[in-house]
Amino acid sequence: MSRVGDRTLDQQALCGTDERPEDMDRLADLGVSAVRLAVLWERTAPDGPASADWRWADERIARLQRRGVTPIAGLVHHGSGPRHTHLLDPGFVPGLVAYARAVAQRYPALSAYTPVNEPLTTARFSGLYGHWYPHARDERSCWLALKHQLQGTVLAMQAIREINPQAQLIQTEDLGRTHSTPACSSRPTLKTSGAG
Repeated sequence: MSRVGDRTLDQQALCGTDERPEDMDRLADLGVSAVRLAVLWERTAPDGPASADWRWADERIARLQRRGVTPIAGLVHHGSGPRHTHLLDPGFVPGLVAYARAVAQRYPALSAYTPVNEPLTTARFSGLYGHWYPHARDERSCWLALKHQLQGTVLAMQAIREINPQAQLIQTEDLGRTHSTPACSSRPTLKTSGAG
């Protein structure tokens, strides 16, 4: 799910996989051994773990496990989280930890987790560029969003490992390098002296 302004987009619903649990079988038919599965906090437990609706995840995790595919539970994607919190909120970290613990209790056999998808990318898009919620555009917000996501990841894994000590962290990040021609660059071209 992604949140832009007051609008939340459910990417699973938009692409149709929300209604197709058999997509898990299609993935298994491809011969994959593991797949990230979005067991999203805002979708499963928007009002807290006590009122969580596990049906969507139950069916997909069971299908994957029956087929010998390891689900990698992704808990937060695009930094959204439930509507009552966001990446700059001090409540984000304890909320994520409580949700992670609830997921591990519900699925004690799950062995792989991505508590927060691409924290640096998400911090930039949510706290520096202003594209994603909470739409901040300053360096302090970017660093705070990154800090909360990293703390959330560490503490979520600690909570998960209280239930399953063998659980693995599968961390993701979008790393890249951007190249430009001088004409497209927004910075002045550096002039060098000497031969070359």
